[in-house]
Amino acid sequence: MKTTKILIGEPDLKLALEFLEKEEPVVMPTETVYGLAAPLFSEQAVRRIFEIKGRPTDNPLIAHVSSIAQAESLAEDLSDLFYLLANRFWPGPLTLVVKKRKSVPDVVSAGQPTIAIRMPSHPIARKLIELTGQPLVAPSANLSGKPSPTRLRDVLEDLEGKVGCAIDGGDCEIGIESTVLSLYHPTPTLLRPGSIPKELLEKAIGVQIALPSAQEPVLSPGMKYRHYAPNAEVKLVYRTEELEGPFILSPVLIPGKTVRLLNEKVLYAQLREADRLKISKIEIFCPPSVLENAGLMNRLLLASASENPAKKFI
Repeated sequence: MKTTKILIGEPDLKLALEFLEKEEPVVMPTETVYGLAAPLFSEQAVRRIFEIKGRPTDNPLIAHVSSIAQAESLAEDLSDLFYLLANRFWPGPLTLVVKKRKSVPDVVSAGQPTIAIRMPSHPIARKLIELTGQPLVAPSANLSGKPSPTRLRDVLEDLEGKVGCAIDGGDCEIGIESTVLSLYHPTPTLLRPGSIPKELLEKAIGVQIALPSAQEPVLSPGMKYRHYAPNAEVKLVYRTEELEGPFILSPVLIPGKTVRLLNEKVLYAQLREADRLKISKIEIFCPPSVLENAGLMNRLLLASASENPAKKFI
């Protein structure tokens, strides 16, 4: 097995570029989670992402760009709404799904007529995209279905020896994946909640945002398959008296219980820590503050494979 070369920050980006030019994916930090990046127009490198992660090929990828011009090179018929949102929220954790150009390889979009695009705010990610000279696709740098990595340590647990190099950018600032909004639908539709809430997007565009139907085609990551799941059983608990322990995640202190912090930034790290400790069951306390956080609740439901009767969290 080969050893993954660890690169430290921007000074090593030219070395990372050498791997990309050889059509080998590299691990890069973003403000959301660490991504496994490959040049969008290199089909061989993109297919390697699916192989390394064990990711189903019907799960589309997100294109990461460093400029509006790069986004325009991937998309057709961009609306005024696209430019309004891009100018308001980019760079940042918002992904916009739009009609793709024919030049975009089908492997990127899982054969759909759309492309998901975002501009990351992490300076290392932006600089690497600029050096590459084309957008990078970059799903989370983990084995498919596992908790996303928010630290380099998490990446190496899954991908050590499977990738040639990984750039250490420190802990991710946000800790959950981007909000995904489709502008391809007749009405803007929230495909995946994230740290930018639906209400803030509605305020920015002055239009009510729809939620996808159960029969929705898969235009975005996070719409299909179990995600973010540790080896341990994950149980969502809504009443403190039902908590048993010993491994409890909670956003608040609970009298008589030993709890670990729960919020967006540390969720995935906590799930991975439970696996390191060989915990068999993780209990997650969900008071109103968690229930009202659509992005966090979405990840908890997917990690626990729980049903969501209200369909509020997608």
